[in-house]
Amino acid sequence: MYKTIRRTLSALVAAVLAALLLPAGTAQAAAGTIEEVTGFGSNPGALRMYRYVPEGLPAGRPVVVALHGCTQNATAYGKQSGWTELADRWGFSVVFPGQTSANNLSSCFNWFQAGDIERGKGEAASIQQMTARQLADAGGSKAYVTGLSAGGGMTAVMMAAYPETYTAGGVAAGLPYGCAQAAGSPYVCMYVGATQTPAQWGDRVRAARPGYTGPWPRLTVFQGTSDTTVKPANMADLVEQWTNVHGTDQAADTKDTVGGYPHAVYRDAAGAVAAETYEITGMGHGQPLDPGTGPAQCGTAGAYMLDVNLCAAYEMGKGWGLNG
Repeated sequence: MYKTIRRTLSALVAAVLAALLLPAGTAQAAAGTIEEVTGFGSNPGALRMYRYVPEGLPAGRPVVVALHGCTQNATAYGKQSGWTELADRWGFSVVFPGQTSANNLSSCFNWFQAGDIERGKGEAASIQQMTARQLADAGGSKAYVTGLSAGGGMTAVMMAAYPETYTAGGVAAGLPYGCAQAAGSPYVCMYVGATQTPAQWGDRVRAARPGYTGPWPRLTVFQGTSDTTVKPANMADLVEQWTNVHGTDQAADTKDTVGGYPHAVYRDAAGAVAAETYEITGMGHGQPLDPGTGPAQCGTAGAYMLDVNLCAAYEMGKGWGLNG
């Protein structure tokens, strides 16, 4: 009871302060609706495209592509994850790819299927076509990709197969690119992890986009320490993979806490962030949320959408500069 009252009061104070500090002439974008879009390309992966565009959004604003997890759907994930409210708050559009039961009985994106994770093929190509469509419609130049669980696995796919498209990627309880192939099975990958060196992990990404010399997307990872569906070893593997791709070592340059949770940052030779991790102590399988009206709060709790007093979408968006 005390915690609830304290958080409510803190949120109200923060909201008032944020309103008082808002620059003159600045207004939050009006709420829009999630709509389905058809005719976005050849759609070889047979996915569905949904998008959220705040009313009155000016041209040139960024695009975020947000991928739901297994047993979820695009519209519910869009609302629960916090991405739609942040789009209203900061002014950007969001694409929500939707999986179908015809492709996967549990509505998981097929991050483990060779035909769906290669450049120009299957679900990866469909998501890329959705991104290109929204960038064209929004007049935007920057796109970001993120996802939960199977959507997190597909996030790593998009970062590897289309690195020229995505400035950054955010993985919540997800897996490194090529993990199922490295482990010999998606389930071994999920429940144990794959045995690869950083160079071997990096080679899998480089092979997805032959001849590409960069820049590569920066990576943000959120992982619960009590996750038994996607073991925390996968976060370590993601860091090994993407630090190697960025040409840096696997030692964190800075370590601190955010929201009371361990946070680590890995920088490249130029000092830019190559990867960062949020280790959510005691959290099971899901996406971190912090429901409320405070400036750092977002999301709506539900199955696999977990209130841990830290909103992953907010931390990603802030790190990527979407609030600027």
